[in-house]
Amino acid sequence: MQLLLAVSAVSGFSAVALGAFGAHGLRKKLADAPDGPLRLTWWQTGASYHLAHALAIGLTAILDERIPGGLPEAAAWAFVAGILLFSGSLYVMTVSGRRALGAVTPLGGLGFLVGWVCLFCAAFG
Repeated sequence: MQLLLAVSAVSGFSAVALGAFGAHGLRKKLADAPDGPLRLTWWQTGASYHLAHALAIGLTAILDERIPGGLPEAAAWAFVAGILLFSGSLYVMTVSGRRALGAVTPLGGLGFLVGWVCLFCAAFG
């Protein structure tokens, strides 16, 4: 539980920090880019999913002690993978402008879905 709570805290902190950076620092940097508004939208989407799933990791940390079988922990690590792949790819795409990284984004979305399926199964397991 302690490791997952720490992961949740670090993830939540980084989501808030990256969201603020996108709202303030990147907005000025991308103001003159022709695709700047689109890239800022990518960043905001990444930060929103990042923060939501940081909280979900915290939830799984609490559930991991109450629900036997390991599904909450599996959900937490699936959420971590989702943050890294989904939000991470959107962050890198925004900064670099390389749209090819968008091929990685759905893999992160799959990680999020796997995590939620694990929690659903834990509810009935």
